[in-house]
Amino acid sequence: MQPVFQQHLVGLLLVVSSLQVPRLAEGCSCALTHPQDAFCNSDIVIRAKVVGKKMLSDGPFGTMRYTVKQMKMYKGFDKVQHVQHIYTDASESLCGVKFDINKYQYLITGRVYEGKVYTGLCNFNERWERLSLAQKKGFNHRYQLGCSCRIKPCHYLPCFVSSKTECLWTDMLSHFGYPGYQSRHYACIQQKEGYCSWYRGMTARDKTTINTTDP
Repeated sequence: MQPVFQQHLVGLLLVVSSLQVPRLAEGCSCALTHPQDAFCNSDIVIRAKVVGKKMLSDGPFGTMRYTVKQMKMYKGFDKVQHVQHIYTDASESLCGVKFDINKYQYLITGRVYEGKVYTGLCNFNERWERLSLAQKKGFNHRYQLGCSCRIKPCHYLPCFVSSKTECLWTDMLSHFGYPGYQSRHYACIQQKEGYCSWYRGMTARDKTTINTTDP
């Protein structure tokens, strides 16, 4: 019985260690962000296809320079007229992001520094095909209507809004993390009366404005 018990114990330790190794290897930690906040807090937002990459010997771990074919710019006209290259840390442990070459169109957000566009794992970068229709409309025009609003995350109940310009974001409660229903289908928009509320605009039959506390 003892050898069998030892085998099970060794197997259990291997499973536990395999679950823990990725966490130890990952040095990058990012807070959950609603796509609207990602849009409003970014210098530049584009849709592009990544067509090439080159490793640059910048810094101790290097910088990856991706060459992109820009399809559309949603934000950043005052920063860069046309994006040709995206820069990111070469190491994922330093929040460097990896893009597939000549495969997909990506929605890419980032910062502009000295004329160069930088992005990372803590920025919102996603394959365009994986975005919901509401998210695509959000990046196209809707999110900019809510940049004066504040999306307030709710991690534990009870949660309340403390200002008329806040929308309560409850995805962390109802969907155990990102992306949740509000992230995929709602934008926090400022209304004519000055308050902010979640807005869902999918079709002409399903355009509805809901209360800030409604997920």
